[in-house]
Amino acid sequence: MHIFTAMLNLRFAKDYLLHRLRAKNRHGVHSPFVYRLVDNVIYDFAPKKVYPEAEALRKQLIIDNRMITITDLGAGSHVNNNRQKRIGDIARNALKPPRLAQLLHRLAAEMTPRNIIELGTCLGITTVYLQNAAPGAKVYTLEGCPETAKIATETFKKAGINDTTLLTGNFDDTLPGVINNLTELDFVFVDGNHQKDATLKYFEWCLPKVHENTMLIFDDIYWSEGMKQAWNEIKAHPQVTVTVDLFWIGLVFFRPGQVKEDFLIKI
Repeated sequence: MHIFTAMLNLRFAKDYLLHRLRAKNRHGVHSPFVYRLVDNVIYDFAPKKVYPEAEALRKQLIIDNRMITITDLGAGSHVNNNRQKRIGDIARNALKPPRLAQLLHRLAAEMTPRNIIELGTCLGITTVYLQNAAPGAKVYTLEGCPETAKIATETFKKAGINDTTLLTGNFDDTLPGVINNLTELDFVFVDGNHQKDATLKYFEWCLPKVHENTMLIFDDIYWSEGMKQAWNEIKAHPQVTVTVDLFWIGLVFFRPGQVKEDFLIKI
């Protein structure tokens, strides 16, 4: 097992190094749309009102010593299957780090979505960032683990969030209903399941409802060989016109008339 883990870490480090060598900053981007996205959103490091508020909630979770039972419905999550875990350990190891959660906030704010779908609520910190980015949006956040979802509900209450819909259960059961109830999909963040087949399935389910301003975001696109394959298949799909590979996450756009391009951007 130790040898296998070491091999995985080596492969991941190699992928990261290759990405850093090949990726560009905004000055190497010739698409006006992507240049603006990189310059105004991805590289916007100015403080936002929600940052200290959300990070204060994160700190509370990190020092939370309560134990909960983690239920992993085959999602390939960051936590072990059906084991007791300390909330603080989950907060430290499974939550999106501040820089990524804050990037997701800026991306949502830029797109001004009417609806947001998040697959993988965890303890609710990313949901807080997303809801604050688009206060007028209807947010649907999906979580597989009931006890984790209960803690996320506590997080929402502390953050003063009352209009987020949290659905608990297997994504295969909860996601179709959310998609079917929406006319179009504006902003979808796919986290919580790092398996190739599941990732591609959720992507395919979204396709009938995407439009020219839709943004799909896929987490951990270099997590495994399977996730790398899924990301490559998503990039190659004929409906996809622009992708932005930030290594930790991948952005997908469907812009008619746009030349099909894939960008690697340093963050």
